[in-house]
Amino acid sequence: MISALAWVRKGVAAEKPTTYEMTEEEYSNLQAVASEEIADAKKELKKKSKLDAEILNDPALKDFNLESYDSEPSDTEDAEGTNINVFSNIKGLSYYQDAQEDPYITLKDADDSDEDEEMRIFGSDNILLVAKTEDDISNLEVCVFEGEGDNLFVHHDFMLPAFPLTVEWLDFRVGRKAGQEGGGNYVAVGTFEPRIEIWDLDTVDSTYPDLVLGSTDKKMLRKRKGKPHPEFHTDAIMGLSWNKNVRNLLASSSADTTVKLWDLNSGKCVQSYEHHKDKVQAVQWHPTEASVMLTGGYDRQVAAFDSRAPAAISWWSVDADVESIMWDVHSPSHFFVATEAGSVRYFDIRNVKGGKGAAPIYTLVAHDEAVSAMDQHPTVPGLLVTGSADETVKVWDVRENRPTMVISRNLDVGNVFAARFCPDETMLMAVAGSKGETRIWDISTNAAVRSIFGDASIRTLPVVEKPLVSIVDEADGDEDDTREAIIAEMHGDVMEPVEAVSEDDEDDDEEDDEEEAEDDSDASMESDSDN
Repeated sequence: MISALAWVRKGVAAEKPTTYEMTEEEYSNLQAVASEEIADAKKELKKKSKLDAEILNDPALKDFNLESYDSEPSDTEDAEGTNINVFSNIKGLSYYQDAQEDPYITLKDADDSDEDEEMRIFGSDNILLVAKTEDDISNLEVCVFEGEGDNLFVHHDFMLPAFPLTVEWLDFRVGRKAGQEGGGNYVAVGTFEPRIEIWDLDTVDSTYPDLVLGSTDKKMLRKRKGKPHPEFHTDAIMGLSWNKNVRNLLASSSADTTVKLWDLNSGKCVQSYEHHKDKVQAVQWHPTEASVMLTGGYDRQVAAFDSRAPAAISWWSVDADVESIMWDVHSPSHFFVATEAGSVRYFDIRNVKGGKGAAPIYTLVAHDEAVSAMDQHPTVPGLLVTGSADETVKVWDVRENRPTMVISRNLDVGNVFAARFCPDETMLMAVAGSKGETRIWDISTNAAVRSIFGDASIRTLPVVEKPLVSIVDEADGDEDDTREAIIAEMHGDVMEPVEAVSEDDEDDDEEDDEEEAEDDSDASMESDSDN
């Protein structure tokens, strides 16, 4: 399952990522954490596997000491009872700089240049961050997208402590690189754990995040789970938003009903807000007003306020639990709200009276189930995309406050949990969901999109003699068989799960898409005002 996506702009990532090297302090910290985890695991095991009292008291079995038969000195201490640090001798082990110096390796590597080349990130590459969970193991995959060949592959990844709920890219240096000049390349990750991890994307094989926001006292957190605390979260992190205007501020929303402001310089919570009455699903900073933020929760309320004066809050009520919120970057006085009921509502933040916001300008009945993904085009006004638990992704024209559906597609990712426009190749969109696969969809190949949005929607496509395996067409009839035969010939019937999606551009498809958009436009909109 893929639960969240985020893009990194071209040219931001380091060309040659560095390899993480642990310090002595980190070895000690790792030992302490491992010891604590082992102790907790043993306590849980003891609770779940108590031996029957009758067996323990059986005289014939007492000599076998069944109660502690599996406890060995080597687990935690040596024969003389001295605690053993499993990492204590790592630094003292003999090691060699490379295979050429190691006398025990008989097959010497001729050159490491091929490996270095594989790790290299070019300025023309986009980076896509994929929060993925498979077999109860969660990680963050750092994927490279090569636009010229429409090729997407995993470059490196980070292990996560729990199921990821949200990711946010930021270029503010923290941890080891804090205070250095220039921007950074980091990602903040929110999971079911009540703390936020920030990782350096330009470092591979990292064991620890560069910064952790929140308490790491597990015993205390278990006791306070879900109870608001002014200094840290006590439940899952559901939303993150980095302030691009005040770069050291990160906002987070949590299932503990609070919204918190974090100073990335100190790693401390500087402000906690408790205006919601239920889980806070989403938070987002205003794109131009540095101190204004928007929050939405399971109390079916959306709040807008100035973080410097949190008592003056404007409220808007919606029809169901809030799934996501988004400022309109092309009209920053407006914002979108997507709900669990499948609707998208568009509000004007200026229409407020006595702290209560006016009715939405329009309500878009977008899907039959929850709108679990939403994004707007960064440069083309009125181009909105929604994804849903009904497994469809839809492109909308919302110009002049009269939303019309342009195209609807099932990209075979299961329930759609994330849909994000690429910041550089803006007609490319990453879509992912419950099947654990990512699709890169080039919406510029759709005739209806080009017809409605004009030249702004055109993307220059690479010319290839044969279709690449990473591109999936939606052609009909014999053309599908021909395409499958080409792919089978090129790749031996091996289809990659990470794919880019384009569409057939025949005239018939253009007419079908335009007719579909006209038929669905009236049924998909409920006007709540004359605006």
